Amino acid sequence: MEDPVSENVESAAVAKAPARTPGELVALVEALIFVSEEPIGTKLLADILGEEKGAIQAAVEQLSAEYVERSSGLQIREIAGGYQIATRPEFHEEIRAFLKTRPSAKLSLASLETLAVIAYKQPVTVPEILDIRGVQSATSIKTLLDKRLIVAKGRKEAVGRPMQYGTSKEFLLQFGLKDLSELPSIEDFEDLVSSGSELA
Repeated sequence: MEDPVSENVESAAVAKAPARTPGELVALVEALIFVSEEPIGTKLLADILGEEKGAIQAAVEQLSAEYVERSSGLQIREIAGGYQIATRPEFHEEIRAFLKTRPSAKLSLASLETLAVIAYKQPVTVPEILDIRGVQSATSIKTLLDKRLIVAKGRKEAVGRPMQYGTSKEFLLQFGLKDLSELPSIEDFEDLVSSGSELA
């Protein structure tokens, strides 16, 4: 499994793992997942803590089970090839209401609609997006590229060889998805779009 943050973190491999109880290892894994700005994978956790990947995986599973057992408001999610501490989905309505009380940078409705088209039709070109939405999307495409929510996927073998676009790893992070197979139904995604999802 690749580690999404390994490129941004210097190697901290320990020659020999210190003696730790299973409980101490679980606590350390929890702390590292919590402070990591991006999902962190088992390999990087193993390198930092000087433990075997199997021990790290067991610690993650134990931590996840503990959250469930105590009915925590948090959960361990596998997202984009790593682990992240996230809130439980049944609390999202209240959390969303709280977040709306804070100033934030939002995507426009046009950008969110364009993002929805790209997410479900990728790889897709600007002319194809125009056919679906019925309006020009150049400004929205630029915004989504600037926010790293979409990436160029190469040119389509068609007249004019237009550029194709698809979603990025940042898109998975923003929406808390392990991969594209976890995309919600188009109806649910449209509900999210219409609510004006807050994406910084």
